[in-house]
Order: sequence, then C-alpha cells, then structure tokens
Amino acid sequence: MTAGRYPSIMTTAPPVRDELVEIDGLRFHYRDWPSRRDVDAPALLLLHGFTGHARSWDPLAEAMTDRYRVLALDLRGHGETDWAPADRYGADDRVGDVQAFVQALGLERVALLGLSFGGLVATIYAGLRPSVLTACVVVDIGPEMAPAGAARIRSNVTAGDVFETRDAAFAVARAENGVPPAALHRERCYQGLMRTDDGRWTYRYDRALRRPGTLRVPESAGVWRSCENIVAPTLVVRGARSDILSPEIAERMVATIPRASLVTIADAGHGVPYDAPESFAAAIRGFLKG
Repeated sequence: MTAGRYPSIMTTAPPVRDELVEIDGLRFHYRDWPSRRDVDAPALLLLHGFTGHARSWDPLAEAMTDRYRVLALDLRGHGETDWAPADRYGADDRVGDVQAFVQALGLERVALLGLSFGGLVATIYAGLRPSVLTACVVVDIGPEMAPAGAARIRSNVTAGDVFETRDAAFAVARAENGVPPAALHRERCYQGLMRTDDGRWTYRYDRALRRPGTLRVPESAGVWRSCENIVAPTLVVRGARSDILSPEIAERMVATIPRASLVTIADAGHGVPYDAPESFAAAIRGFLKG
C-alpha cells in the first residue's frame, strides 16, 4: 500500500459540508461527512489538539464514513471558529462547547475521539457520563504530561510563527518532524495557515494562545477523577515514541477507567494520527467495531 494512504474504502468519498453553529456567543466551524451506508448512522466526533484544526482529520474522516456520520469541530480559537476572550480557553470551556455542540445538532449517539488537548476534553466530557456517548478514544494524552514533552510544546509555541510563504512554514514543520507521510503533512500544514495583514502567513489559531498561561490545563487530580467516572468503552492510544504520554501513565489510565484498553502505535510520536495514519486508522476501526 502506498505510504500515507488510508484503506480502500476511501475510493467513494461522501460530500463533506462545511457548517457553522453558534455556541456561547461564538461562531463554531465544523466539517460534516454523511455516512455512505446508513442515513441513521451514529456520529463520530473528532477533536483536534492545541494549535490544530478540523481539516487535519480529513483523511481519517473520509475513511470512517462507511460506518459513521463524521463530524470534525474547530475548537474555540482554532481554525475557522471564532476567537474567545483570553480568559475563556480552559478545558471546562471546551467541554461546555462539546456539550452544546452535541445538543445543537440533536445527536443521539456519539463516539468521541480526541487528540492531545482534545483528548483531555474528551476525557472530562466522558467523565460526565453523557447518555449519548457510545465510545471514547483518548489519543496520546493523560492526566499528567511527561515534563520533556510539556517543555517542547512551550518552546514550539513561542518560536517564530510568521512565514514569507506556505512552503517556508512547511519546511519548519518538516524539520521538526519528518515522520508523517509528506503529502498529508504538507496539506495539514497548509490548511493550518492564514494570511497576515502584510500578506505573509501565520498559524490559524488565536495569537493569545501563544502567551504562557492562556491555555489553562486542568489539574491532574480532577482529570483522574474524570477517568474513574467514565462508563463508555474507552481506547487509550499512545505513540511508542511519545514524549507526552508515558507508558506508566497510559497503563494507569487503563487501570483507572473501568472499560478501557490500550494500544501503542509503533513508529509514532505524539501526533499519532499523522505519524502513522494507516496503523492509527486500523486501531480505531478495530476498537469501534468491537
């Protein structure tokens, strides 16, 4: 199979729609892929990580439409969703957004998948035991982050973030991580950029989030309590080379969440869906089928 491709079910992709919904006074953007097989299919809701965007899920979303209606949400301050006041970027704010989004769309059955900070949001939301939640996937994040990974994220956020061209931005991204399939990596990078007033390019998320303290990470004790409260079947996904989720914390999560299992994806770092897209998709499909 060609590197960077998803399973052959992608050959007839459904028509994706870009939609808007108002939540908490903000306009939220999301992508909506109808299921190719069932008009009453359950929903699979995808949450990106810090600095990410909904378009990063395009390949996986298309691959999952044989079974699900797939929704990819731009979280507040990211992608094409409105920016929020600087003091409204906590995990609880985003959990409230997910609750309101599910209600606004009238979803009755939802499988939730979150990467990185989106995974923290998924964990807290699942811990509230919403009746609509059928399954939860938490990707490479836990109640406690490995110090080295946390330091790397802080360093990346404060690094240069304005580029003369999109290719210059991609060159920086590629130098930082040469593992993802190049074509998918380039497209994800391009979709995560926006024009500046002077015609250059910068990342498509609120600049306030690049200041220390704006992104409020929840206390680990509260997230552990959320883990204890989760009743939906849960899959914890870890990249074998991750510097964010340690093996010890991943194992503790599986021991704490009542109906949890763990899969470790070889040759992947923190960005598991990007570093190893085929292996990641296979793990998700296997879990959700079960």
